[in-house]
Amino acid sequence: MAEPGEPRRAGRLPRRVDADAESVRRDLVRLVLTIVELVRQLMERQALRRVESGTLAEEQVEDLGLALMELEQAMAELRDHFGFTEAELNLDLGPLGPLLPRDG
Repeated sequence: MAEPGEPRRAGRLPRRVDADAESVRRDLVRLVLTIVELVRQLMERQALRRVESGTLAEEQVEDLGLALMELEQAMAELRDHFGFTEAELNLDLGPLGPLLPRDG
């Protein structure tokens, strides 16, 4: 805190942030879903590497594919339930680009 007579420094954050409970809850849900989606995409990429390396039996490849499809469906249901789109979960990291790049 600035001493009496000391000028306030530019860029200093306010002592209090006005945030309603609903927006805090929504932002927290968005962050959690973003992290889960990031982990899901990393698991999918790792699974594809294992499939391409030929180290899995045909039955394992089938099971893995089904599990990944179910996980993707569950994420879609969670996004719908909380009212988020895929784009809203893709955080912009500024100069680093989007957090969740999609293979096009």
